[in-house]
Amino acid sequence: MSPPPNIPDLRVDIAGIGLKNPVIAASGTLGYGVEFEEIVSLDKLGAIVVKGLSREPMPGNPPPRVFETAAGMLNAIGLQNIGVREFVSDKLPRLRRHKDVVVFANVFGSTIEDYIEVINILNDGEGIAAYELNVSCPNTDAGGIFFGSDPGVLQELVFAATRKAERPVIVKLSPNVTSIPQMALAAEHAGADAISLVNTFVAMAIDAETRKPRIANVTAGLSGPAIKPIALRMVYEAARAVSIPVIGIGGITTASDVVEYMLAGATAVEIGAASFWDPVATEKIVQALTNWSIEHRVEKITNLIGGLQV
Repeated sequence: MSPPPNIPDLRVDIAGIGLKNPVIAASGTLGYGVEFEEIVSLDKLGAIVVKGLSREPMPGNPPPRVFETAAGMLNAIGLQNIGVREFVSDKLPRLRRHKDVVVFANVFGSTIEDYIEVINILNDGEGIAAYELNVSCPNTDAGGIFFGSDPGVLQELVFAATRKAERPVIVKLSPNVTSIPQMALAAEHAGADAISLVNTFVAMAIDAETRKPRIANVTAGLSGPAIKPIALRMVYEAARAVSIPVIGIGGITTASDVVEYMLAGATAVEIGAASFWDPVATEKIVQALTNWSIEHRVEKITNLIGGLQV
């Protein structure tokens, strides 16, 4: 169905999945979706990425594990989650009641076998549109090498995942690498249907009075407006390197931020940290993007993709 006359067409396509707009709620920011269904109009978003799912439930890291920085936030939640089986049996049926909500399932593990087992279980679940692989995890079978920092290890994981997955696979890349185009190409060559970037930057904060770290885990992931200029550059570089769709992530708080990422080559964006200070930030940005498009006479949002003039 086409949008009404004079209303901008915000529809985008990610690996054959039609989204009503390019605004996606990032993993870990709206829980499993159902926790926010009375706060956020989930059906107004392009999609939601549920909290990362592992083979077995995980308790996460001890507190403190969140700290607000000058222009963002640190988090070391430790991938706390209920486990893939409980998600499929409890959360997913509740999400399916929202007929117009596109659901991406974020997947992680410490071995390739972990990822494959989670995907196998999700394959039997109804109402999932795609999988997003969180590769910012250490591969215990490879001596702790991070999946997302070594192109060979990344290719092995993505190749195995795409062969088992019955839905499109999006690879969420880490920024903590020497060359983001190299990692983007590794994911594409291994069969990824799309990539999303960037995940959080490794960072830390110290309390000068107590001389102790602000986060119990000492280091944590930095997100929010502070990372946007770096993340934007990485999205630009990745989009120039691959032919598959790119989803931009990092410090998005306004419609203009969304436009910047799309001009850099992103087809869609994920919004994370903004939802922590305003739970309805994603919904507001969708409306703001509509208004921006009307003001700037952009009839189709896809016309912005890769439109940076250099």
